[in-house]
Amino acid sequence: MLTRQRILIATLATIGFSRVATGQTSPSAAAESSPQQQSSPAQLTVTAPKNLPPENQAPSSSYVTPGISAASLPLFDFKDSDIKFHLTSLMNILRDSRHESWVLAAYPDPKTSRPLIGAGFSLDVAAAEHPQRDPLNPHAFIEPSSAQLWQAAGLDPEKLQTILEQYDRDLDAWKKKDFRRKIRTHELSPQLTAEEATKLLRVSAIQAAYNARAYCRMFDQLTASQQMALSQLVFQMGVNLEEFTQFLSVVNDLSYRDSAQLANNAGWELEHWKMVQSTLIQSQWARRYTTRAVSVIAMFDPAYEQDPREAERKVQDQIRPKVTHHRKKARVRSVRAGSDSTPHETVHRS
Repeated sequence: MLTRQRILIATLATIGFSRVATGQTSPSAAAESSPQQQSSPAQLTVTAPKNLPPENQAPSSSYVTPGISAASLPLFDFKDSDIKFHLTSLMNILRDSRHESWVLAAYPDPKTSRPLIGAGFSLDVAAAEHPQRDPLNPHAFIEPSSAQLWQAAGLDPEKLQTILEQYDRDLDAWKKKDFRRKIRTHELSPQLTAEEATKLLRVSAIQAAYNARAYCRMFDQLTASQQMALSQLVFQMGVNLEEFTQFLSVVNDLSYRDSAQLANNAGWELEHWKMVQSTLIQSQWARRYTTRAVSVIAMFDPAYEQDPREAERKVQDQIRPKVTHHRKKARVRSVRAGSDSTPHETVHRS
């Protein structure tokens, strides 16, 4: 009898443990995680900041999807071997003033006035669904909330709340114009240390690289610079990259690899990436953020790593072509007043 009781107690304990584990991890996440992940006790529960706009509040008080720990999400299982470029190299580029810049206090997004910090880290974004619409790409997107990323970086949720409240007061008092002036003159008091901002940048860069794979079927076959370029686009645009339909269509067009073209594969590949670059060169994004666009678009060149400056020069010439003024050719003026044949200076763009 004693032996049977012990067996029964052990069985009940096992069932209870299984139910707890099932409640902490979704079926899909459990199926994709490794044995070490499933046994990991680390869990993440994040409370939404109180002063987020109503449209950005999650349905419940937690930004983490019920039953799913942020630690079990693919974003937090990143390995350096998942990408060909060095993550620190991407982070250094994003910190550069030609890209996201580096501000250790909350400041308004130039377009939306939403609060940013560090290298453009958004402070009040809600978790979002981002379905994978490409049936040929099995990799899923992941769009955590700012609060999830904040805590995944190891920062105190209360500090996020304090920064958001201070930002609301400052924006009311200064407006965007004064904010920009204070950034230029370095008048904003730091709200994060450089180490804390670097942690935020790292987790954001990992998310960008992860989602870049979901945008590109052949991500693993890209060069290191091409992977970095796509990750930069995701970092800057987020889900808005979905609107670059022509670019995504060309990136995922693998026809140049067809066996019938193998005899001249190198030539076909070069033309493919020229077309990829062209779709971005012709975009409003390239004209609005020219300096940044030149740097990013050039990285799609297969020969970029051999001569980065030459790759950038080629893109620069296409985004902002030089204006060449030619001498006016002698023309016979019409005797009719207001004639369309009145000579004009001809301007050609190369």
